[in-house]
Amino acid sequence: MDKLREFADLLEKQQIAKLHLDGLACEPNINNAKVKIIPGRKYTRVDVGTSGKYMVVNDTGEIFGIKAYGVIHRGHKYGTLDTINNWYWGRYSATLI
Repeated sequence: MDKLREFADLLEKQQIAKLHLDGLACEPNINNAKVKIIPGRKYTRVDVGTSGKYMVVNDTGEIFGIKAYGVIHRGHKYGTLDTINNWYWGRYSATLI
């Protein structure tokens, strides 16, 4: 759970920093960049604001995008919880650094 919290903190920090960089850092936008962790039996959902954003496989720590809320998108893989610092999380979808 520590790695998952570290991922959520990094995601939120980079999302908010991007808002400041783009001059869009008003209170509603910052509130909508807050990250929430929702554990599940097989996957943990990582939401940004009120929207689903990423899903983490509990057994392996692999990070994926989503097709729909609660539906993993295996075609959009963003590394693992061990490689979160190799990615930039501030944009709409993560990009390799």
